[in-house]
Amino acid sequence: MPLDGVMLGFAARELDALLAGGRVQKITQPERDELVLAVRSLGEIHHILYTANAASPRLQEITSRRNNPLEPSAFLMMLRKRLNAARVLSIRQIGGDRVVDTALEIVDEMGDVVERTLTIECMGKYSNIILVGGGKILESARRVSEDMSRVREVLPGLPYQRPLSDKLPYDQLDSDSLAAALSPHAGEPAWKALSACVSGLSRQTAREVSVRFDGDPDLRLMETERYAAFAASFLTHLDRLKSPRVIHAQDGSLLDVTPFPYLQYAGMPCEEYPTVSKALEAFYEGRDLADRIAQRSTALRRTLKTHLERCERKLALQADARKDADKMEEYRIRGELLTAHLGQIPRGADRIVLPNYYDPEGGDMEIPLDVKLSPAANAQRCFKLYQKAKSAQRLAQEQIEKTTSEIGYLENQLYNLDKCEGESELMEIRSELAHLGYVKENTSRRQQKSLPPSQPLKFTSPDGTVILVGKNNLQNDKITGEARGEETWLHVKDMPGSHVIVISEHPSMETILFAASLAARYSKGAANAKTPVDYTKKKYVKKPSGAKPGFVIYTHQKTLMVEPMREDP
Repeated sequence: MPLDGVMLGFAARELDALLAGGRVQKITQPERDELVLAVRSLGEIHHILYTANAASPRLQEITSRRNNPLEPSAFLMMLRKRLNAARVLSIRQIGGDRVVDTALEIVDEMGDVVERTLTIECMGKYSNIILVGGGKILESARRVSEDMSRVREVLPGLPYQRPLSDKLPYDQLDSDSLAAALSPHAGEPAWKALSACVSGLSRQTAREVSVRFDGDPDLRLMETERYAAFAASFLTHLDRLKSPRVIHAQDGSLLDVTPFPYLQYAGMPCEEYPTVSKALEAFYEGRDLADRIAQRSTALRRTLKTHLERCERKLALQADARKDADKMEEYRIRGELLTAHLGQIPRGADRIVLPNYYDPEGGDMEIPLDVKLSPAANAQRCFKLYQKAKSAQRLAQEQIEKTTSEIGYLENQLYNLDKCEGESELMEIRSELAHLGYVKENTSRRQQKSLPPSQPLKFTSPDGTVILVGKNNLQNDKITGEARGEETWLHVKDMPGSHVIVISEHPSMETILFAASLAARYSKGAANAKTPVDYTKKKYVKKPSGAKPGFVIYTHQKTLMVEPMREDP
């Protein structure tokens, strides 16, 4: 579910108990919309993530490392200036909504003790992180001008205004007020009426109230007062139910994260966690990375598709040029027929019909002539056209081969983007494309990060043989280049895919079949029922001089038709 006010309230109360009285040791900004505060409390360092990512805004403690840009943003410099060594006073949810204030106490430049507030607003695409002092905005992760929003500006120097809401706070409900708010919604689905009147309730949480009231998540609101009394009592005593858990779908994928057991998910596989932060980290960690990779690969994907479309148009034109060049044999025959019949061609004629002894059926050929030229000069003109067409055909064929090779490279890079699982792999692809001139070099130090080189996938066959699978051209070149001559190299036939190396000079056929199924899985043919895979000794695999990354030629290959591996071995 989206992070609602109920989940955020659990997270805020948990962090308040953990950090109140602690001191800020360090502030980093891994992304434009993310902050990490390192807070020392009770002798330990805790890293607190504030993220205003539109897809998954939230507040939690994290244990994973975040890479940081080389140069800090203006927002980060302001935070470091204003919050360095600040003491955490409290972490409070505001109005039961998706807004949390972190109150911090610092000693300013004048030696006065002042209070600053770091506010996170988890409002989907309007999410933001704002530093407030003296009731005014000091800085924010996202500046919002009047042109961007007529409702609420977020700019340094302006008074800070809370997001507007006329709903009742879920944690301060009384049955009479809730019944009055619900009464106009009689007959509607109870969950829909409840979420319209109470702040901080996602659809799932509102339905959970109906499930616990009557067992029916789609219950219609009829007994307004009784329903209001139950909902008010339930929502104001949620802390007693605290038991964070991550819910899995039947296929094993992550479905939801909840701060307490939701009866609507009864019977579904789940994992319990000791804290809300650990549950959130388990649920969002992989998803955050996938979202970041998808966002950052969008521009590269668009660039690759643009070049691919351009190459396809170029290939069509080159094919037409080669088709025109196919007339060269006709020019040669015309020249030879004219040469053989020079004495029969009257000067000044604009055409002549001559017997075509190249025609197996013995027909005639009509040959157009240039009236300004002699018969011999007309014959020489035909031979010159033949030589020109011959050269054009050779050039067209070379250009077609070059364009076809580039199309294959671009398609392979699009496939490599689909396989990216980490920032290192994405940056390696971008660096390669920049080196080849497809994109501009990255000159922004803000975006340049010190990332370790990516690593190929590593598998073990049933008999214990190690198998390496490259995930981009850099990895493909590396594992192929480092393989020994007698080791087995595999690749899908005639389509984009990974290089696969079997680390053995005498692999069993079972291992080769296993490696072939991996090669099929990590290729464009992964969705096919059967995919052709070539395999040969690495000593027969060569990289031509000047070839693009990842491109090789090979001989002595054999081909297997295999089913792509569907699950991780």
